[in-house]
Amino acid sequence: MLSSLFLDHPLQMYLLLQSHFKGKIPFHVCIITIIFTTLAKQTSSLDQSYEACKPQTCGNGPNISYPFWLSDRQESFCGYSSFKIACDGENPVLSISDDDYIIKDIFYSNHSFVLANAVVYHDKCPLPLHNFSLDRTPFSYSSDQIDFSFFYNCDEEPIVYIHPYPIDCASNASHHSFATFHEEVLKDSNYSFDSCQSPVNLPVDVAVGVEALLRMNYTEILKMGFLLNWTAQNCSNCEKSSGRCGFKNNEFVCFCRDGPRSQTCDHGNSWNWERKVVIGVCTSAATVLIMSVVFFVYQRRNRKQYAPSSFVSRSIFSKQTSMDDMEKGSTYLGVHLFTYRELEEATNYFDSAKELGDGGFGTVYHGNVRDGRAVAVKRLYENNCKRVEQFMNEIEILARLRHQNLVLLYGCTSRHSRELLLVYEYIPNGTLAEHLHGEKAKPGALPWLTRMNIAIETASALSYLHASDIIHRDVKTTNILLDNNFCVKVADFGLSRLFPTDVTHISTAPQGTPGYVDPEYNQCYQLTSKSDVYSFGVVMIELISSLPAVDITRHRHEINLSNMAINKIQKHALHELVDTCLGFESDYRIRKMIIAVAELAFRCLQNDKEVRPSMPDVLDELKRIQSKDFDKEKAEEIDISADDVVLLKSGPLPPPPDTLTLNWISSSTTPNGSG
Repeated sequence: MLSSLFLDHPLQMYLLLQSHFKGKIPFHVCIITIIFTTLAKQTSSLDQSYEACKPQTCGNGPNISYPFWLSDRQESFCGYSSFKIACDGENPVLSISDDDYIIKDIFYSNHSFVLANAVVYHDKCPLPLHNFSLDRTPFSYSSDQIDFSFFYNCDEEPIVYIHPYPIDCASNASHHSFATFHEEVLKDSNYSFDSCQSPVNLPVDVAVGVEALLRMNYTEILKMGFLLNWTAQNCSNCEKSSGRCGFKNNEFVCFCRDGPRSQTCDHGNSWNWERKVVIGVCTSAATVLIMSVVFFVYQRRNRKQYAPSSFVSRSIFSKQTSMDDMEKGSTYLGVHLFTYRELEEATNYFDSAKELGDGGFGTVYHGNVRDGRAVAVKRLYENNCKRVEQFMNEIEILARLRHQNLVLLYGCTSRHSRELLLVYEYIPNGTLAEHLHGEKAKPGALPWLTRMNIAIETASALSYLHASDIIHRDVKTTNILLDNNFCVKVADFGLSRLFPTDVTHISTAPQGTPGYVDPEYNQCYQLTSKSDVYSFGVVMIELISSLPAVDITRHRHEINLSNMAINKIQKHALHELVDTCLGFESDYRIRKMIIAVAELAFRCLQNDKEVRPSMPDVLDELKRIQSKDFDKEKAEEIDISADDVVLLKSGPLPPPPDTLTLNWISSSTTPNGSG
């Protein structure tokens, strides 16, 4: 009753109270009461469906929201029936293929989630008993999945060379149970399956790298889980309008604070909850303004002068101004500070249609800022202490670097912003990986001389970084961007570290991308500039072969491209590795250049970092290969024998120097791989 009177007749109510309590009601109490009752009036009418579908969690697990729903805490209309989740203690559990799977994480922006078979968490001897199948589900595999096959109660012991994972708790002297990634290899052998139960196949995410998998036992592999994608109607427009998505009466619904809508809380001519609150607050503000005038007249009439503290006023103003400067300020370490709102608008509120790709630390979106520049906005996944440290590290490094082959940092948000965002120049022609073996790959579209320029420009950028005492630490073809003229811009310094000049290496836990990681760094945790050299060696092999750095479908000894290249080069079979579209067999100059680059890559891929060349040496050698007059060399070889001509055309590569071969052989006794 009191709040209604305040809202409907605030001036009368104020004067009435002052009269009744003889002027003892403070003016600011009336103001607070008006604003509070306005907000209370607006929030009291929240729609029940909107409340029912607020995100939930199981213990410390991920937030559960549309299209998922928790059966014991949310209504079924908060998601799709096939996305039903139950809480099993601290874990959210989804049932697929007659088994329960624990959801380890959910990435709503990517429509993907990680799950692992619950049996590995519940049983002392976890034995998967059913094949995993996505039939009649809205889910699909990601690109990094491979079957992990389980064989139980076999009479014969498994063959060692397929690297079986023994299941000791289900084995004895006469019956053997094991898992393997290479069921097809086992079937091609003389191994008898007659006594084994039918194999059980489960998907496993192999993004961690083959070397890491070989060091695990089968339960550790199962606990890693695997990644699935889902298909459901996009919720972004509803969420942008502060709604919550659901699925009711076989139709998508956007539940808003004041009632359901078909797509968004801003749909049609309806006025959403935020507008009502804004109008209510504005009404209150107008009321406060009027009351302030009345109060001023009243005070003047009674000749009561009050002098507010100018110090307090200045303090409040200063604090507000500093917060505005934090968000809108001109620069940080010489880098422009963007407001979160500006970047939100530039990317159409981080529309999934504007996604350029995902990295280890965030999603990159295309956008246009207010001054018309096209930009790439990297949105870090989490705003926690570790991410803030990563954020500040990248700014500190990029702010002081200027090189024609390094991507330019335009700016960032404040570290105190709602989200951590980095703003780069937009490079329109995609990544080198896309042109070699991705969506943009077309036979003959990236000729050898263009690839040679790409190698030189990338080496130039890395040499500049090393000269600046910086190690990139994540050199790979997806971090080599290309403009419309196929000029290189090396990107993503998210794993870079300033390298102290007074030490020879940095001891740190291995980070990077499987297939590119320096094996010595992976074993000894010693990061040096030679780690970048190894990764660049893999890039050169990709330029020669057009093959990805890791492919689990290749033979187990060739899953890592670096292993395959070493084997081909040592066996003088480089022609088996080279992309057939490059003119290796038909163009003498190209053939000689590819051979020389392969020999250089061979040196970069040595396990012993001391044998590898430095990045400036790599750059010099690439420039020498590019400028060498091979036509003159061909003329000087015109008198070679017919047998030698046949040998040249058939493809064997001259053996590398004896010292190089010896160094490789001596270092290959340790497991070789970049995963």
